[in-house]
Amino acid sequence: MTADLDPEEFRRLGHAVVDWIADHRAGLEARPVQPGVEPGWVRARMPAALPEDPAPLEDLLDTVDRVVVPASTLWQHPRFFGYFPANASLHSLLGDMLSGALGAQGMLWSTSPAATEVEQVMLDAFAGALGLDPAFTFAGGGGGCIQDSASSAALVVLLAALNRADPRWRESGVSGTERVYVTSETHSSLAKAVRVAGLGAHALRVVDTAPGTLAMDPGAFAAALRADVAAGLRPVLVCPTVGTTGTGAIDPVRAVAEAAREHGVWVHVDAAWAGVAALCPEFRHLLDGVELADSFATNAHKWLLTAFDAGLLWVRDGTALPKALSITPEYLRNAASESGAVVDYRDWQVPLGRRFRALKLWAVVHGAGLSGLRAHIREHVALAAKLADQVRADPGFELVGEPTLALVCLRVVTGDGPEADDAASRAVLDRVNASGEAFLTHTVAGGRYVIRVAIGSVTTGAEHVDQLWDRLRAEAAAVRSAAGTRQYP
Repeated sequence: MTADLDPEEFRRLGHAVVDWIADHRAGLEARPVQPGVEPGWVRARMPAALPEDPAPLEDLLDTVDRVVVPASTLWQHPRFFGYFPANASLHSLLGDMLSGALGAQGMLWSTSPAATEVEQVMLDAFAGALGLDPAFTFAGGGGGCIQDSASSAALVVLLAALNRADPRWRESGVSGTERVYVTSETHSSLAKAVRVAGLGAHALRVVDTAPGTLAMDPGAFAAALRADVAAGLRPVLVCPTVGTTGTGAIDPVRAVAEAAREHGVWVHVDAAWAGVAALCPEFRHLLDGVELADSFATNAHKWLLTAFDAGLLWVRDGTALPKALSITPEYLRNAASESGAVVDYRDWQVPLGRRFRALKLWAVVHGAGLSGLRAHIREHVALAAKLADQVRADPGFELVGEPTLALVCLRVVTGDGPEADDAASRAVLDRVNASGEAFLTHTVAGGRYVIRVAIGSVTTGAEHVDQLWDRLRAEAAAVRSAAGTRQYP
């Protein structure tokens, strides 16, 4: 007796699951974006004990319908405008199914040659499609891999940077003199990487942004480097960002990299959201200076139609990550690895095991083509430009800087000063989210409250952005009315 399904029974049940997925996606627009449940709602409706005997799939799907979906934030909803998108396209789900069917554990080339080499092909090809320096390809001496996230990418390149700064690090650990450079807008994953690497919060240097912007000031960075070196400290890594999470700020990568070069500082470019836009030649200028960097990361699972997790990482030196991370017990030794002719991706990440992620990326580009990916990005950028024009034309709102690609940052204007504007903006966002008609998130920039509109969900079209704008205007009018402040036409 086996606990697994007979292939014919799997065929029948698999059709039922695919039908469920198709029906769910087809009905997304009619559902609220966010659930209206309280903490503990799901737990109270789940059985406390595991089933002793098998149960039919229909029961599982019924529980998903009754419990899981009503308590889920629907990230694939066309009116999901929060955080950044999470593009779980149906193309990528097909690729995930194929990957799951193979069930490969691709820690070594020898444990799944296809998993390793398809990933190498995909990363080299995408490096070319994004316009990256050929040095980031395997043929150019570098190479790419698929991490679970940009957060993991930040951690592994920090470890590689520590090892390059002092190869004794592998044996003796950190000295306490290491320094890592970010801005107040850099993603929190860099601060977490510093913590996980054991450097301590004192190792994180927050560099000033340039006056009137939220981008790193290269002059301030150069001054911080000089001061730290003079104090006997060891600059290790700087992270310029292309498209910060809060406001979409673009750090001047070229100027930062040139300042870093003098002191041998590892330059890691975090372009988790915005980097994929470089597939479109007209947006490739955003990556100016990346050819001077040591590593570059962007996420296919944000805006490139690929279901989580698929964080793309490239390094200029293909030996840097293995030098820092490789540990080889006897049970992992094999002829292919010992030959030096293959890549073992277990040496490019923290975990030993890894899934065949490249298959879903391949399924996406095979099904959509580069032309489809470019159209996906361009449509959302155009929708953001239209929304920005509507904000400019409405005296009851203001833009917080020019939009970056498909991210629009705005706030409500009351006419009663910054505090009133911030309070009204917060109230409007809360009311929009409570309505279930759309979902937004916020940030704080320069001490002021900012509403973020991140356009990018798989099925978002012009009508959905128009619906959001109508809802924002209606809620702003309601907030002003309740506060007795000025109404705008």
